[in-house]
Amino acid sequence: MREASAKIWTKDFILLILVHFFVAMVFYVTMTTMAVYAAKRFLASDSEAGFASGIFIVAATVARLCVGKYLDVIGRKKMFLVSLSLFFVISLFYFPIQSLFMLFLIRFIHGFMLGVATIITPVAAIELIPPNRRGEGIGYYSLGSTVSTAAGPLLGIYILQIADHRMIFASCAVFAAIALLIAIFVRIPEANPDAEQRLAPGRGYGIRQLIEPNALPVSLFMMLMGVAYSGIISFINSYAIEIRLVEAAAYFFPVYAVFLFFARPIGGILLDRKGDNFVIYPAVLLFSVSLFLISRAGSTFTLLLAAAVLAFGFGTLMPCVQAIAVKMTPKHRIGLATSTFFCFLDAGTGLGPLLVGWLIQWFGF
Repeated sequence: MREASAKIWTKDFILLILVHFFVAMVFYVTMTTMAVYAAKRFLASDSEAGFASGIFIVAATVARLCVGKYLDVIGRKKMFLVSLSLFFVISLFYFPIQSLFMLFLIRFIHGFMLGVATIITPVAAIELIPPNRRGEGIGYYSLGSTVSTAAGPLLGIYILQIADHRMIFASCAVFAAIALLIAIFVRIPEANPDAEQRLAPGRGYGIRQLIEPNALPVSLFMMLMGVAYSGIISFINSYAIEIRLVEAAAYFFPVYAVFLFFARPIGGILLDRKGDNFVIYPAVLLFSVSLFLISRAGSTFTLLLAAAVLAFGFGTLMPCVQAIAVKMTPKHRIGLATSTFFCFLDAGTGLGPLLVGWLIQWFGF
């Protein structure tokens, strides 16, 4: 029987999952509706509407690069509450927006605050998880975003059918307020770096000031996986139109999210008990199989089967590779390792559609 100290499901861990869920809901609800809002409200072009949506991710990436190295110097709980407070306040600024430029500015600031908050939540969760169960714990923690992956887009689309974008903004403000309220009661473990470690972030602007070298190899690997995954999230609807499976495509990500509930905890447990390679190699293989199934999809069953396999492939990779990045990093640089991981993952999923779109032009889906 495991010791009490090996307990994962503590009050603080559960509260962090809830904060993660509500913050992610704001992300997915706005990401799936912002381009439509920009086009309707400000008559934005396709590129401008896409920029209104995508600048949110760009800002989050900038935040992770700039703030990650100061996380343990300023204090995790302090940055956590400040970032979530501003995340809520900025969500109220969507209502009076009168120009496309102001929309871009608000989206950038909003995304920057999300980037700061989403550095701290996984770092705090990792600190609360017993080291010998870290893979399993990160798998459980990621379930907060798993639910929002399916619920966020569905909620955004549903609100647009029954109301206007003011209801979208109001819902996101409520989600941000709930996240802030919960965060007040969360105990955030601090790294407590010594004097030498506190001075380190301010010494120059070398690569070690922006990224954690120990986390770089697995982060680069995850960037490549992100490029492959971006082809699915960016073009699954266009591809579904071409193969005449539009209705099935609407259920692709809900099915993916359902199977993630099983895939991520199982993958984390196996990572802790059997080792990294026992999980990573099969996950990459399953990811490849899911892409192959999508490429050969001629029926609803095949397309949705690909979604289920994708959960055990790419869905398993994300928390497991993050656990590996943290495991390879000194405790006082875990915040920087986490920001490094997400920066490279965001780079892959953000720039991937450009590469995949070019390939589609030349070779087809």
